[in-house]
Amino acid sequence: MTDIALVGAEAVLVDAEVSAGAAVVIRDGMVVEAPGAPGAQTVDVSGCVVTPGLVNAHHHLLQSAFRSGPTTRFLPMRDWLARMSERYTAARVDPELTAAAAAVGLAESLLCGVTTVADHHLTWPADQNPAELAGATIDAARRLGARLAFVRGTARDDPDAAAQSVVDIHDTHLPDAARGVSADGMIQLAVGPSGVHADGPETFAALTEVAGRLGLRRRTQANEQIDVAIAAERYGRRPLELLEDWGWLAEDVTVAHLCEITDAELDRVARSGASATHAPACDVPMAWGVARVAALRAAGVATGLGTSGGGSNDAGHLLADARLAMQISGLVGEPVSARECLAMATEGSAQGLGRPELGHLRPGAAADLCVWDCSDVFDAGAPDPIDGLLWAGPGRRPRDVMVGGRWVVCDGVLLTADSRTLARDLTTLLGSRATSR
Repeated sequence: MTDIALVGAEAVLVDAEVSAGAAVVIRDGMVVEAPGAPGAQTVDVSGCVVTPGLVNAHHHLLQSAFRSGPTTRFLPMRDWLARMSERYTAARVDPELTAAAAAVGLAESLLCGVTTVADHHLTWPADQNPAELAGATIDAARRLGARLAFVRGTARDDPDAAAQSVVDIHDTHLPDAARGVSADGMIQLAVGPSGVHADGPETFAALTEVAGRLGLRRRTQANEQIDVAIAAERYGRRPLELLEDWGWLAEDVTVAHLCEITDAELDRVARSGASATHAPACDVPMAWGVARVAALRAAGVATGLGTSGGGSNDAGHLLADARLAMQISGLVGEPVSARECLAMATEGSAQGLGRPELGHLRPGAAADLCVWDCSDVFDAGAPDPIDGLLWAGPGRRPRDVMVGGRWVVCDGVLLTADSRTLARDLTTLLGSRATSR
């Protein structure tokens, strides 16, 4: 296979380090030492910044079909969950709808520079086959060329049935997996209860057992409003205390949200070796709280970034959420810099997935990257092109996106599907289900 060499970049964000004008060389889907072999395909990225592909550590792809509106915005979380459940039931979630929503969410992600998405799927109607539902999202990811970490979530599901479905999903869709990751690295399986507000110790235990048996990562959510309230009502304790007792603060666990974490809870997470995921564009608009990101990072907690789903955050634009994380950080502690937020959106998120080959551009990394054009008026006068990715040009999208050495976006256009067709298909499907009720 011919090497691909990206040359002339204004700056390359390798990881926490920046290389000015360095070439990025791709061979067989991996980043290799420059220079490339004779005859390498050269791509001119002058006037651009090259970064690792972004890693969305916490999404709910199904919610791409259920973006927020007047009935679901600015609600207390207990009311929001009930309203979202009504919407899922009315739309009749099945593999067809799941596939259409996932395709839209993944296409949006790629167009926004997100090359890996962790999809925490929590909706499992009793009349649907879980392996088929999971397969709808997995197939969409393969079709579009996005990396997917599919999280078999639970929310009041039967513990034994949920655990068995993990085995079924694994055997059906990842038979060649090692520690939950497919041989080509494109699909990963993990497990994840919604939180102590929805699932009891039996569910956490059942998913711990199956995760250990199959070598899967574990993920959950904690410290959102309803989580804190129900933990107090039901157990007289805080969510993170329960997670620790139930074996869900450990090195193979990532905990999302962590709103308004106390000093004692922060120490508890840091001691455990668990990772964290910040989701500011979900938690802030809904007034559910803010994670103390600077304090988590200072305590040594590997911290990633996620968008959460369309029902609370109408966009899957992780770079925009990194900008928000940077802007609000000083409200709850020390400010977090643009570089730190970019690190969260790349290698920090990848650490929480247990994927050391993702989120950076060091030799040996998977060739997942973004080319950001910084030559227009939006960046004029910005003294630092890396900081400018967040401070300047709100809502920017990448010029080009590569996943595993394959271009999936060029000149802002998705190559693996027609994005407008995906949008029309989902809209048509939702409309047909609304009129048939």
